[in-house]
Amino acid sequence: MIQSIQRAAVIGSGVMGAAIAAHLAGAGIRCLLLDLVPAQLTEAEAQKGLTLEHPAVRNRLAVNAITRLKKTKPAPLYSEAFAERITPGNLDDDLPKLADVDWIIEVVVERLDVKQELFGRIEGVWKPGTIVSSNTSGISINDMVASCGEEFKRHFLGTHFFNPPRYMKLLEIIPGATTDPEIVSYMHEFCERRLGKGVVVAKDTPNFIANRIGTYGLLVTLRNMLEMGYTIEEVDAVTGPALGRPKSATFRTLDLVGLDTFVHVAANVHGQTAATAEKDVFSAPDVLNRMVELGWIGEKQGQGFYKKVKTEAGKEIHALRFDTMEYTLSRKVSSASLEAAKTAKGAANKIRALLGTKDRYSELAWNTLKPVLLYAAHKLGEIADTIADVDSAMKWGFNWDLGPFEIWDAIGLASTAKRMEAEGDTLPEWVSAWIDAGHTGFYEQRDNRSFYVRNGDWSELEMPAEHISLRGLKQQNQVVLSNPGASLIDIGDGVACLEFHSPNNAIGADILTMIQKSVDEVRRNYRGLVVANEGRHFCVGANVMLLLMEAQEEEWDEIDLIIRQFQNTMLTLKRLEKPVVAAPHQMTLGGGVEACLPADKIIFSAETYFGLVETGVGLIPGGGGCKELALRSSRMAGHTDADLQPFVSGYFETVAMAKVSTSGYDTKRLGYMGPRDSVVINEDRRIHEAKMAVLAMDSAGYEPQEEERIRVIGEPGRAVLELGAYTMHLGGYISDHDRLIANKLAHVLAGGNVPANSLVTEQYMLDLEREAFLSLCGEPKTQARMQHMLAKGKPLRN
Repeated sequence: MIQSIQRAAVIGSGVMGAAIAAHLAGAGIRCLLLDLVPAQLTEAEAQKGLTLEHPAVRNRLAVNAITRLKKTKPAPLYSEAFAERITPGNLDDDLPKLADVDWIIEVVVERLDVKQELFGRIEGVWKPGTIVSSNTSGISINDMVASCGEEFKRHFLGTHFFNPPRYMKLLEIIPGATTDPEIVSYMHEFCERRLGKGVVVAKDTPNFIANRIGTYGLLVTLRNMLEMGYTIEEVDAVTGPALGRPKSATFRTLDLVGLDTFVHVAANVHGQTAATAEKDVFSAPDVLNRMVELGWIGEKQGQGFYKKVKTEAGKEIHALRFDTMEYTLSRKVSSASLEAAKTAKGAANKIRALLGTKDRYSELAWNTLKPVLLYAAHKLGEIADTIADVDSAMKWGFNWDLGPFEIWDAIGLASTAKRMEAEGDTLPEWVSAWIDAGHTGFYEQRDNRSFYVRNGDWSELEMPAEHISLRGLKQQNQVVLSNPGASLIDIGDGVACLEFHSPNNAIGADILTMIQKSVDEVRRNYRGLVVANEGRHFCVGANVMLLLMEAQEEEWDEIDLIIRQFQNTMLTLKRLEKPVVAAPHQMTLGGGVEACLPADKIIFSAETYFGLVETGVGLIPGGGGCKELALRSSRMAGHTDADLQPFVSGYFETVAMAKVSTSGYDTKRLGYMGPRDSVVINEDRRIHEAKMAVLAMDSAGYEPQEEERIRVIGEPGRAVLELGAYTMHLGGYISDHDRLIANKLAHVLAGGNVPANSLVTEQYMLDLEREAFLSLCGEPKTQARMQHMLAKGKPLRN
C-alpha cells in the first residue's frame, strides 16, 4: 500500500529546487530542503567568527534559498508565512532524515554522473516504500538509477516540473522501465489533486514531450527566419497570438528562458538521437552559439534577441539584426494576414485566418507550423502514448491555446495533409491510414462525449468528475437563463452556476439583471447557487466606461440609479434563502469583489488577485464593498466594548491603497478571507468544490443570512482615519485628490456623523456609500483617472 504524502524532501536549493519546495509548502506539505555544505566562509561569516563547522554555515545554501523565496518576483510562495513549512539542511548532516519523508525529489545539476552518485547515497538511507523522483528536464530516468537495487527502482520515476512551478501547470511524469504502475497512478492523481498540476505521462526519451516538440519548433522557426530573411519582430508577430501562442511568441520566449539554457536543451537531443535529419535540426545555429559566447543570453543578462535601451524620451525596445549583430529600434509589423488573425475570435479561427490570407507572413506561419505538426505525429508512440498527452503538454508547458493535433484539426486535416504531400513531405503511416479510412479529424464529439484517435480507432477522452466545464455544459444545452452579460447554467445535483461572460466580465446592467433573475430561479427550483466563470479573469470590476460617460454628461440621477441597482442586487444575492458560494479566479477586482462578498462562502482559486481597487479610478467601493467591510469589522470586534478601531483602520488602509492579494491564500492577510472561506489549488476543480460546498450547506439545513446591525467607530474613529490620510499627504506620499478620496472613504467606513459604537443598518451604510460615490463621480480629477485607466490600463496619480 502506498503511503500518503505528508512530508517531502527536495535535494538541491537552486532556483528550481527552492521553487518546488515553495510549491509543496503552499500545498500544505512540510518540506526538507537540502544542499551541499559550503567549502568556504563568506566575508560576513568570517567577521562573525563562525567556522565551517557552524550549522549556520553548513546550512547556508538552503537558508539563503528560503530567504530568496520571500523576495523573488513573481512570488514562488502563495504566502510568505508558508516558508516556515520548509526546513533547511545539508546533505552531509541531514541525509538520514530522508528516512522520515514520504517523497524525495532530486533537483541538482543536470549531469548524469552527479545524479547517479546522489541516488546511490539516497538509497543508503532510503526507507522502503518512499517515492523518489528526479526533476530532470531530459536525462534518462533509467540511466540515473542503473546501479540501484530493484526495489528502489520500483519506487523511482521522473517528475518534471515546469518553471516556475507555482504558475506553470504542466508536470511530466516519466516512469522508468521497472517503476511500479501503482506508484505512477498514485503520483498522477496526487500531483493533479494536491499540487494542482496538469499531469501527462511521458516516455523516457530526450527532453520528454513538451521540451522535445517545443525546442524543435523554436529551432525550425529560427532556421526559417535565417533562410528567408525575416526580422525578429516579423517572426514574433506571426508566432504569437496570431498562431494561438503567448504574446512572448518566439524570441521573447527565448529571452525569458535564457539562450544558454535553450542551447543546452537542444544539445541534449542532438547528442542522443541517431536520425541525421533530426540531429541537424537540434544543432543550434551559429548565431545562437555566438550570442551565448557574447553573454547575450536574454533577460537575466539584460539583452538577448531584444534589449531595453534608455533614451531621453524614455525606455525603448531594440531588436537584434543578425546581419550586423547590432541592435536597432524595434519596428511594428502589420499585414493583411496578421490583421485577419487579429480580428478573428478564438485560436482556431485566428490560425485559419492567418494561413488563409495569402502573403509572406502566412507563408512564414505555414513553414513554421507544418514541420511541428509532422514532427509531433512522427514522434507519437516514441515520446508519449496518446495525442491527448502531447496536446496537453504543449498547452500546459508552452501556453499554446491548441496542441499540435488540435491545430491540425482546426486547419483541416485532409486538405493540409494533401498540401504537405504535394510539397514533398512524408506523412506518418498512421496518419495516412486514418485519413484513408475517411476520418476528417483526430478528435470528435458525439453524444456529449469526447473521443480521440488511438491505435487506429476512437478512444473516449475521459475527464475526471471533479472537472466541471461550463463550456461543455452549455454545449449540452444546460443553460437555464441567458443574456449578453451572463448565464445561469445547471451544473447538476440541483445546483446552478451564475456565469459572467461580458467583455472582461465587467459588471453592467445585463449582469445585474441576470443575478436578479437567477436568484428568483434558484429560489424556486434549485438547492443553491455557485457564482463562477471560466473567463480569463473572474471580473475586473464595474463598467467604468458607462460610468464615465454618464458623469461627463452630468447624468447624476442615472448614476444614482446604476449604483442603487448594484447595491440592491448584491443585497438580494445575500438574502437568498439558498446557499451561495462564490468561486473567483485570477483578477477579481472592485465590483468583482463586491459580487463575492455577499456569498455564504468564497472558494478562492490559488491564483486569485482579489482587491477593492476603486481608488485607482478616483472612487470608493459603491456596490456594498464598504458596507461589507464595516460589517466584518463589527463581527470581528463583537458587539461589546472591544476596540473596533484597529479592524476598521486595517480595512481603510487596504482599500485606500488599493491593495490586491498576491494569491488566494494572501486574501487572509488583507482581511478578505472569512472563517468559512477556503482555497483550491487545482483550478480545474474550483467549480466542483464550490458545488460540493453548496450541497453540504443545503444538506446541513441552510439558514439564510439575516440582516445585522453594524457597530461603527463613528466621528471619533473617522478623525483617526483622516489623521492618517493627513499625515500621508503632509509627507508627500499622496496627492490632494488622494486625500479627498481617503476622507470620503473614512466617512463611509466610520459610519458617518454618528457617535462611536453606534449601531446602524446595512441600508444606512449603503446610502453613505452611494452618496460618497456620486460626489466623487462629479470630480474632474476622478473623471480624468477613469479616462486614463480606460486609455492606458493603469492608474493616474493626479
